[in-house]
Amino acid sequence: MSDRHTKEQRRRNMQAVKNKDSLIEITLRKALWEKGYRYRIHYNKIPGKPDIVFVRQKVAVFCDSEFWHGKNWSKKKHDFKSNQAFWHPKIERNIQRDKEINKQLEELGWTVIRFWGADIKKNTPKCVSIIEKELDKDD
Repeated sequence: MSDRHTKEQRRRNMQAVKNKDSLIEITLRKALWEKGYRYRIHYNKIPGKPDIVFVRQKVAVFCDSEFWHGKNWSKKKHDFKSNQAFWHPKIERNIQRDKEINKQLEELGWTVIRFWGADIKKNTPKCVSIIEKELDKDD
C-alpha cells in the first residue's frame, strides 16, 4: 500500500514534528514550575539529552510520545499499512536506544523516569508526584 500523501506533503509533515518543547513536555514542566521546582531542560551533559533534569538529585525525566517511542509496540506495529520496511526498524531502534540510554544513565548514578505522553495529559499531578517522591529521597 502506498502513502496517501505526496513525498513533499509527507516531508513537510515530518519536518513539523517537534523533538523538544512538545505539548507533553511543556505541560509537565509548567506543573513542576508552579510547584516551585527548578530544573534544566534538554540537558546535553549526560546521555540521551533528557527533557527535564534535576542535576543535584541526579534525576532525568523523559516525556515519550507513544508513536515515536513504540508504546505497545508488539500490538501497534501491525497497524502500519504502508512503508513498514522504514517504520518498523525506525521505531524498534528508538525503543532500543531508550533502553541503552536508561542503562547508561543508571550506570552513572542517575535515576531515570519516563512518562508516556497520554499519562502526562491525563494525569499530570500523578506524574509530578512520582517526580517529587524521587526528589524527596535525597533530602
